[in-house]
Amino acid sequence: QVQLVESGGGLVQPGGSLRLSCAASGSIVSINAMGWYRQVPGKEREAVAVIIIGGSTHYADSVKGRFTISRDNAKNTVVLQMNSLKAEDTAVYVCNADLYTTSTRNVYWGRGTQVTVSS
Repeated sequence: QVQLVESGGGLVQPGGSLRLSCAASGSIVSINAMGWYRQVPGKEREAVAVIIIGGSTHYADSVKGRFTISRDNAKNTVVLQMNSLKAEDTAVYVCNADLYTTSTRNVYWGRGTQVTVSS
């Protein structure tokens, strides 16, 4: 069984910063990629940032230059540093991991953490 647990969401004013963390636990052998997606009611889930096993990163155009994703391979965690936040960044942010367990390869999702950007 694999679990992804997010933390760090909350309410922040426009222009502020937040740091999201996601820890993966369970029978994990190796992690191919971890990332953050966001969900707004009535809209499709959007990929925000992804970090691949070799360290390469990919960002949505809307967050480039403002968000930074990083990973601690030893701790199976991924962090999303969000700066210069805008109202349109308001969403539920969900952690994602593409990984191998002792029995299979699969994609796992966390439950999400709310980020609200408002004055």
